Amino acid sequence: MNAGAAPGAPPALHLVDASLYVFRAWHSMPDEFRDAHGWPTNAVHGFARFLLDLLERERPRHIAVAFDEALDSCFRHRLYPQYKANRDPAPEELRRQFAHCKALCAALGLTVLADHEYEADDLIGSALHRARPAGYRGVIVSADKDLSQLLGEHDEQWDYARGQRWGAAGVKARHGVHAHQIADYLALSGDAVDNIPGVGGVGAKTAAVLLGHFGSLDALLARVDEVAFLRLRGAARVAVRLREQREHALLWRQLTTIACDAPLAYEGPAAARGQADPEMLDALAAALRFGPMTRRRLLAATGLDAASDAQPSSVPA
Repeated sequence: MNAGAAPGAPPALHLVDASLYVFRAWHSMPDEFRDAHGWPTNAVHGFARFLLDLLERERPRHIAVAFDEALDSCFRHRLYPQYKANRDPAPEELRRQFAHCKALCAALGLTVLADHEYEADDLIGSALHRARPAGYRGVIVSADKDLSQLLGEHDEQWDYARGQRWGAAGVKARHGVHAHQIADYLALSGDAVDNIPGVGGVGAKTAAVLLGHFGSLDALLARVDEVAFLRLRGAARVAVRLREQREHALLWRQLTTIACDAPLAYEGPAAARGQADPEMLDALAAALRFGPMTRRRLLAATGLDAASDAQPSSVPA
């Protein structure tokens, strides 16, 4: 069980949305960091600090780190070719660093999840779906609102950068709908980040009101004739749009719903943290030119140094 768990809480499976933190480091860390060949390493340096801080604070026994390798090849593109078409491809300087970040996770004994058919969200959802029947709770390390749809009774989501945690009961205060309504909410209101249009004329507030009244997208579409009589600005117009765009709304929900049947690269109900590989960590530290403090923390993570039993570091991610 992790260090911060409440007494009697189910054992935790930490599920890290890695790409979010790699991108954040890429945009926030200075570009002065270079590897032995002169390539930028700012993203992997920032990601390493975040990851080490997480491991030192939580000391998870079960953890998986999910990466996106399906940005232009996942099943959602076959459903809707314009899915995420608004995103520019990652530059070579960043793609190289993603590979380094995955290698770092593997060297630390962490399970790496990546697939060309499924996105990181799907891998996280599938890992949680497998672990729940065995009594595990999920700790989803991400600020992404899409992932809130996965939260069950004992799970929590953790916006690591802001130090905010919430469970299923806290989703409505953040987004105006319940956790199980997030996929329907995004289908109605759209998601500009993923290039999902949503239903024309239905914004976030209207989507929340509709789901608050009808409960689900299916019930809303089945009772669409009632929409015009709601105390809702432009209710008649919204009813017309819903009738016209019914099939689109159902397609958008296919895109916004996290798949929980993705293949996972480990056996058993939860990804157990394995032994770190000191030689691999040393080689990565040398190639990526990690500083002495990061090297000491990596050594501590192998369990070969007394520092591994010290109090968690306060160095920020």
